[in-house]
Amino acid sequence: MSCSPCSRRGFLIATGAAASTLASRRLCGIDAPRAPRILLRSSWQVVNIGDIAHTPGVLALLKEHIPEAETVLWASGGLSPEVAAMEQRRFPGLRIVKGSIAADGRASTPELAEALAWAEFLLHGSGPSFVAEKDVDAFVKRTGKPFGVYGITYGGSGPAARALLSQARFLFCRDSVSLAKAETDGIQTPVLEFGPDGAFAADVRNDAAAAAFLEANGLQQGHFLCCIPRLRFTPYWTLGKRPFDEDRQRRNEALKEHDHAPLREALCAVVRETGMKVLVCPEDMTQMAVGKEMILDRLPADVLPQVVWRERFWLTDEAISTYVRSAGLFGLEMHSPIMAVGNGIPAIVCRFAEQTSKGFMWRDIGLGDWLFDMDRPDEVARLTPAVLSLVTDPQGTRARVTAARETVRRRQRETMAVLRQCLGL
Repeated sequence: MSCSPCSRRGFLIATGAAASTLASRRLCGIDAPRAPRILLRSSWQVVNIGDIAHTPGVLALLKEHIPEAETVLWASGGLSPEVAAMEQRRFPGLRIVKGSIAADGRASTPELAEALAWAEFLLHGSGPSFVAEKDVDAFVKRTGKPFGVYGITYGGSGPAARALLSQARFLFCRDSVSLAKAETDGIQTPVLEFGPDGAFAADVRNDAAAAAFLEANGLQQGHFLCCIPRLRFTPYWTLGKRPFDEDRQRRNEALKEHDHAPLREALCAVVRETGMKVLVCPEDMTQMAVGKEMILDRLPADVLPQVVWRERFWLTDEAISTYVRSAGLFGLEMHSPIMAVGNGIPAIVCRFAEQTSKGFMWRDIGLGDWLFDMDRPDEVARLTPAVLSLVTDPQGTRARVTAARETVRRRQRETMAVLRQCLGL
């Protein structure tokens, strides 16, 4: 049965429709006026704090905008006890299930089987692609229940994936390039629009750990910037996650100095011209080594004492608690800037051809001047002045972050309103 409140793309979101009624819920195939039941398929990997952030971000949006709903997290098998505990501290009582659905429709765990029967709507969480396509397809075939896809990058797909996405109640793409590609590919979901990455809403915190780290390293709140290094391809093989890739390693080696020299130049300018310190910190588990090799070990003697290198990996809660104590962030990653801006902290994004189109979301939220293509010398030349402006123009910087954050929050409200309507609320 189709969900008639979810109209075609470009629909006008109804206002004031917060109360649930038996009639509206029956339009979506829901027979009882009970709390909506959402099965959130999310949690992709735990080696990257940005990948972790997708899940608490979407959970926070559900809690804020659909507080009457009950949500179960269908997590990937790699979800670690530490990350699960972090999420459950923020969302007490959160139930987490793992498992898969076989070709015969059987769930691999009793907990997943129970969740599949319990849920009335499957929400595919934010991510780098239609990550859980196979799980969503199996869910639809087993249950016939509706689903939606929230805040992903779409770079193209085969006929089967396009057909499945066309069955979704909605597809929210986290950048305009993805949205244009989905439209070109003829995906026929009723609502196809821009929807911010779920990590913008991540608000998990570990303030005690962050405060202790800052004190131990002589970092004062509001008087340091964060810098994130990155290779062109994440060397997952160093973590034992994937086989060694000689071509990707060769590309990393060829461009690591090209990509990190501009970061060092900006870092040195910050130290020398503003007196602020800089924290070189990771977004994934491979980047502590990258930060030491490509930034810390290549700094001039007068700058080095003002730079702190984070030697150990951290989880999303401690990272956010550190970012919100900083004056801003710059580097070669995407999700630390997302989490920073989502929590009111300015952030500059540097991207390159090997990444997906996710970086272009900075243009979509009004921060195009803080997006730099490392493959374009003219843009690289503007990086140091832009990083300095985070410190030297605090009033203008705050205004830009406030405006971008409100753009994100407005779209969050609107996209959650779509989900509310699909739940018959």
